[in-house]
Amino acid sequence: MINKILIITVFFVTVSCQQNIKKNINDDSIAKTYMQNPNNVSINYPTTKTVDVEEDFFGIKVKDPYRWLEEAVTEEPDKDINIWVTAQSRLARKYLDSIKYKDKIAKRMEALYDYKRESAPFREGGKIYFYRNNGLQSQSVVYQKESFDGEEKVFLDPNKFSEDGTVSLSGLSFSKDGRYAAYKTSESGSDWGTVFIRDTETGKDLDDKIDWLRYSGVSWYKNGFFYSRYGDNKGDDKFTQKNQFHKVYYHQVGTTQKEDELIYSDRNMPNRNYGVSVTESESFLILSMTESTSGNALYYKKSTDTERGFYPLVDDFEHDFWVIDNLGDKLLVQTNYNAPKYQVLAIDVNKPDKKDWEVLIPEQKNATLNGVQVIGNRLMVRYTKEITNVITVYDLDGKLIGDIQLPSVVSKTAPITLSGLTGKKDMMDAYFTISSFTLPSTICKLNVASLKSEIWKRPDVKFNPDDFKTEYTHYKSKDGTLIPISIVYKKGIKKEGNTPALLYGYGGFNISILPRFALNRLPFLEKGGIYAVANIRGGGEMGQEWHEAGIKLKKQNVFDDFIAAAEFLINEKYTSSKKLAIEGRSNGGLLVGACMTQRPELYRAALPIVGVMDMMRYHQFTIGHFWASDYGRSDDSTQYKNLLSYSPVHNVRPAEYPATMVMTADHDDRVVPAHSFKFGAALQANNTGKMPMIIRIDRKAGHGSGKPIKKVIEEETDKIAFLMFNLGMDW
Repeated sequence: MINKILIITVFFVTVSCQQNIKKNINDDSIAKTYMQNPNNVSINYPTTKTVDVEEDFFGIKVKDPYRWLEEAVTEEPDKDINIWVTAQSRLARKYLDSIKYKDKIAKRMEALYDYKRESAPFREGGKIYFYRNNGLQSQSVVYQKESFDGEEKVFLDPNKFSEDGTVSLSGLSFSKDGRYAAYKTSESGSDWGTVFIRDTETGKDLDDKIDWLRYSGVSWYKNGFFYSRYGDNKGDDKFTQKNQFHKVYYHQVGTTQKEDELIYSDRNMPNRNYGVSVTESESFLILSMTESTSGNALYYKKSTDTERGFYPLVDDFEHDFWVIDNLGDKLLVQTNYNAPKYQVLAIDVNKPDKKDWEVLIPEQKNATLNGVQVIGNRLMVRYTKEITNVITVYDLDGKLIGDIQLPSVVSKTAPITLSGLTGKKDMMDAYFTISSFTLPSTICKLNVASLKSEIWKRPDVKFNPDDFKTEYTHYKSKDGTLIPISIVYKKGIKKEGNTPALLYGYGGFNISILPRFALNRLPFLEKGGIYAVANIRGGGEMGQEWHEAGIKLKKQNVFDDFIAAAEFLINEKYTSSKKLAIEGRSNGGLLVGACMTQRPELYRAALPIVGVMDMMRYHQFTIGHFWASDYGRSDDSTQYKNLLSYSPVHNVRPAEYPATMVMTADHDDRVVPAHSFKFGAALQANNTGKMPMIIRIDRKAGHGSGKPIKKVIEEETDKIAFLMFNLGMDW
């Protein structure tokens, strides 16, 4: 029997024929037809216009035919970019809605997300607070209790911020006495934020409103707080323009933003970011300066010293320094200075020279130090051993006490993540969450004195974890480096080389990809798919050296590691190139874009999500210049050739590419959607095979954070449907 052929048609011509464009985009006469075979789907793509733009990079001429796609997406229907976005969105929607079992996936996804989930509780001003989502609420709600046995009441409900749930809570910070809470809101997932102040006794907001925060929390001090912001940004390009001239202000409760005191700025350094934090006792103010995602300068001043400014402690931006707290005149500092896996120093401000720095907690050989908190007058140190966490406890003099004891529900062999540790300096109880690929986030209560923990609350998710198995192993990359990999699948699957598989990776910015509950992967796993996560170089799993092995001129190591992971899964008979999909977000989107252009035959499907795709111009938008510490820049004579060698937009050539759904959002002001627009347009123009090249553009959404649950479910449903259909799976 001849397979049916679905022809999805969306017409797009140049600007001179806009009336015809609008007519065809709004034509709903195309009957819905379910696709039967991914090999027999014919798509007529929108014809994307090209422009004659060429740049010279140290003598190399580089064309940029899709430069016009860098325009900001707006609400103007006749604007070229908006017409193009509408056409691409319509095409993607018709393709995805023509997958016959998409609605069944959506129903299963909704059932999985429909469970009560809570954060670990935390104390502020003698009251107890926690986040809870009852299941399908757009945003999680903040609750307040007078005691653990007391009656709970809603303290802050972000679901009331907007009718469609697209305004989210992106920050919450309490004053030292717990009387006030500063909460930050974000619209449509943007990194721009607005701060309001709520009275914790009355539950009512004050008149204070602080706008235009970006890459900033708030740090309470006395009757107000420090925060960082850029200038007012009200133009159409607020989601694309370069972020420069960061400033630190102090806001006093009960005043207007116009009255805020400028604390620090430097007009001579437009690309630096600044932030002021305060130690627990309010004895020290700490000024941190950054000009990239790696390394910072550190300044300090005693809060009693009102006559002088900040004193420099570190000013070379070569290493990372975070002040944990102070013990008298000693600052406790977490750093990778002389310690690639990090250590804790005690720095006496009366003897601030490096030769006088004291090592309080030395670097460990086989574990990376991720964070330190002072709870119960002890130092609670989280370590990562490859990709599993432990919390080790020291006294304030740096003497080892021991590791916290985890509940018996935690497997001693499967990698786990410990997160959300909450507690106070003067209290001996704390809370944290544990999770793994098949263990939903479970809240544990910790006795800081005995180091024993117990399950406090565990969620009820509609799946059976005993149905699944997690393997943790290593494989060799191109240069022989051993790379960790986790492989999750339903028990009973045989390694016959024909099982659909999804490989995920990130590989950048010293970020560790640790085990997290694979809720959004469960429909894929339940139907016989394999999910694998490769902990490639460029991340932070094994410390600074692991990170630096995947940056700038060594960035190709990251792609080689991921390609080797795909080859490992194929060689070990987990899957085959005809059944393998790859996925990555943000820097991971770059990873997918680079790997699918370097080895298109190795994969059957690809999901590059909100990716950095134009490596020659990424630093021209919003905060992109901060990423140069990982990538290098195209205006650097030693870096430009390397960037050009793997930049996904510039390496799309005529080839048979895997089925690809490029994913982005119109309000992404971190990795602007132009990256995905250019890459998707290039794929559509150069793909010589039959696989689809669609561009899914989320509306009223950003880089990923703050999405209402409805949008999350829609996105995850589309991803699973696209993968299952193109990997030849059924429901």
